[in-house]
Amino acid sequence: MIASWYTLGEALKTNYILIDFENVQPKALTQLTDHPFKVLVFLGVNQLKIPIELVRTLQPLGDNVTYIQVPGKGPDALDFHIAYYIGELRATDPNSFFHIISKDKGFDPLIEHLWARKIPVIRSTDITEIPMLRISSATSFEEQVAAVVKNLEGRGASRPRKDKTLSNTVKSMLSSDAKPEEIRLVIDDLKRQKIVVAKNGGITYNFAK
Repeated sequence: MIASWYTLGEALKTNYILIDFENVQPKALTQLTDHPFKVLVFLGVNQLKIPIELVRTLQPLGDNVTYIQVPGKGPDALDFHIAYYIGELRATDPNSFFHIISKDKGFDPLIEHLWARKIPVIRSTDITEIPMLRISSATSFEEQVAAVVKNLEGRGASRPRKDKTLSNTVKSMLSSDAKPEEIRLVIDDLKRQKIVVAKNGGITYNFAK
């Protein structure tokens, strides 16, 4: 059975989901109730009403859900608030992992910078794109590989650079009891697709632009 997608040691991290509700209104929020997430919903200054379905699906998370009404107007007002909260949460909870839900690619340079500083952040365009949820719901080998690719693509500078490290990472994405041949099948398929390139004892990556 496919389990957590985390790298080794990340299973104990606090996972925060920061939803840019002005940019994305996710539908599949019921998936969140089966995982230990903390959710922050950022609302624009003109978003004065929250859909009842959103509240109903998030209610089981109790105190793990926070609604933040962003004051003031401006094209990037909400984005700056999300960036601020990542910094504040990281300062109080160094053992944290962040998932930004937004279609705004303007977050990507910040995410790359944070990865370089060992602060793990991934941007997804919808809740269903969160790697943890993609892998846990994968029902075929192809879906499993696609979820691994999505995870590796979001890691930026923190991607595994050695074959052994990549094997350990893929194992942790699949399950703690994944067999060596299962791990090798996934890695071989990544190499077949030329997403992973092994050269001179190291690993490089090719992702679609």
